[in-house]
Amino acid sequence: MKDFIYYAPTEVVFGEKSEEQVAALVKKYGGTKVLVHYGGNSAVRSGLLDKICGLLADSGTDFVKLGGVVPNPRLSMARKGIELCRCEGVDFILAVGGGSVIDSAKCIAYGVCMDDDV
Repeated sequence: MKDFIYYAPTEVVFGEKSEEQVAALVKKYGGTKVLVHYGGNSAVRSGLLDKICGLLADSGTDFVKLGGVVPNPRLSMARKGIELCRCEGVDFILAVGGGSVIDSAKCIAYGVCMDDDV
């Protein structure tokens, strides 16, 4: 086996009213244009999606939305997200939801940085 170092820093912010930190966290990591990536039903129905988008807008942070992530996320969704990020100049991906949304967001992030098909 070859020696290597794997460094993949991730910050997961979870908990009651944690969404109120969204604009500060995006700025902390240098984000200027955000892909707000979500599943759909619960994020929309609960008002969380609208709140997050409102907080980003109030802070002057540009964003685009991509919803519709399903359990066991589809590669077609990731490809759609990759294309959207490239076309819109997205430099920050915000996963709003659970594990499937996070997995889809990670796939998009890798794909945006690759020349080959993800």
